[in-house]
Amino acid sequence: MWRNEVRLRCVVDIVEIDSVRGRIAVEEPVTGTAAGVPFTVLPPSAEVSGPAPVVVAWHMIDAPRSDAAFAAALPLAGVPAWRVYLGMPLCGARMVDGSMDAIVERAQRDAMLAYVDPFVRQAALEFPAALAELRERFGFDTSRTAVVGGSLGGAVALTILATREIPVRAAALINPAVRARSVIGLVEGMLEQPYPWNDESEQAADQLDFVARSGEISAREKQAPLLLVSGEEDFPGFRTDADELVGALRGQYSVPGEVRLDRVPGLAHPLAEDPGIEPAPQLPIARQVDEAITEWLVRHLS
Repeated sequence: MWRNEVRLRCVVDIVEIDSVRGRIAVEEPVTGTAAGVPFTVLPPSAEVSGPAPVVVAWHMIDAPRSDAAFAAALPLAGVPAWRVYLGMPLCGARMVDGSMDAIVERAQRDAMLAYVDPFVRQAALEFPAALAELRERFGFDTSRTAVVGGSLGGAVALTILATREIPVRAAALINPAVRARSVIGLVEGMLEQPYPWNDESEQAADQLDFVARSGEISAREKQAPLLLVSGEEDFPGFRTDADELVGALRGQYSVPGEVRLDRVPGLAHPLAEDPGIEPAPQLPIARQVDEAITEWLVRHLS
């Protein structure tokens, strides 16, 4: 831990020194914690004049299951921006006893109220403070922020878009959890028993139905161009939700072409192989997703 703190301090010193000269020259990823949230930060892969934009990403609960693993699976190296990967609750550095068992227990106990809703809500609530602290450390330009999310991390990115509290210049989602009820349907299938819905869980699911909330996303002062990457082999319900979200937003955006659906042949739900906790070499199918999102963000963050 001490070595990591020293290494982080040294890297930050380099950023501060080079920022005075009007450029950023960090080459290695940096890991740490900001406002209690684990992060992996990848600096711009090329020299940038002045503060660079920032891309903030939330990982899947499926592989890749940590901020570091998501950074390896989807590095977005071609985007001239800082890339910040934030850890989801009970994942990565916040795992209990080094495993995902605590998440499994929560999903079994109450998939909506102990798992889906609190995970998305906590990640979204943690975001502003973590972003502010990281901006102070690295000096990126938060007026040019993009959000990226995979699976349940996609629901976090959609929450940020729907609440409209933080300016977002562009967004990209990979096999996102567009509707919480679709996630619960998957859990029901795995547990082979129906979920016991009640008023509280119904209300929580309504808040995490982004087709129903699409009007809140499109009502942003500046509508954020959104790319939705959906695997042809993703869960059928997730594919249907992706189609319906894109259709709803295209009907509401002043420029319908700023909402795009990319259906990727051969892409199932995960972007990495199990266990997906530690960084691993990028899979060819993940490279395809990386290239599509890179092209989108380069176009809309410039």
